[in-house]
Amino acid sequence: MNRRKLTLVLFFLLIPLIVTGGALLFREKYYAWISLCVAVLTCLPIWYDFERRETGSAELMVLSVMTSLSVAGRFLFAWLPGFKPVTAITVITAMWLGAEPGFIVGSLSALLSNFYFGQGPWTPFQMFSWGLIGGVAGLIAKPLRRHKVLLCLYGVFAGVFFSLIMDLWSTFWMGDGFSIPRYLALAAAALPTTIEYAVSNVIFLLALAGPIGDKLERIRTRYGLFREQPM
Repeated sequence: MNRRKLTLVLFFLLIPLIVTGGALLFREKYYAWISLCVAVLTCLPIWYDFERRETGSAELMVLSVMTSLSVAGRFLFAWLPGFKPVTAITVITAMWLGAEPGFIVGSLSALLSNFYFGQGPWTPFQMFSWGLIGGVAGLIAKPLRRHKVLLCLYGVFAGVFFSLIMDLWSTFWMGDGFSIPRYLALAAAALPTTIEYAVSNVIFLLALAGPIGDKLERIRTRYGLFREQPM
């Protein structure tokens, strides 16, 4: 089964079944459990396609290094809750290696670093958010590499997007169903952290995109890695 077929099965069969079954089986916080399952399932097509593709040991090594840098950066700045290089390293990976590697690094960074910060139902939402930020960055890689202003704007967008997705999870988990007033209240309360996310993304992107990007470009060109280039 290719990724397209798997995606169709997930979105038109499994996810509707989970939504229906969750509403019938879970009496408490069923919206939260449904959203958790959906977040996990949306990551599966890319992971499945990556697993089936012939990925060389050199490519796996590069992805491991980028993921390790991202996780180590989150550890290093643990004392500043909203100031992390995870998004920047994920975006940089996607800019030079492609959308799929960006998604892999982003989602793995959340999963692995949470063995220290704490695993929970929020982990799939972090995996989905950082993975999607990397995936989109890979799709618009060329303009991001050429224009620093656009790169900074994407860093701001990524910070806001990540925060809003996590506020969505919090809204589901705090009560039965989705409440717009509750969601807006949580988003407003998280505004200082959201601004910190956005600002830190811009700072790390400006500081790291050049030196890390140059090294990734040399590695990719010299060893012929990641031949499926960003759009």
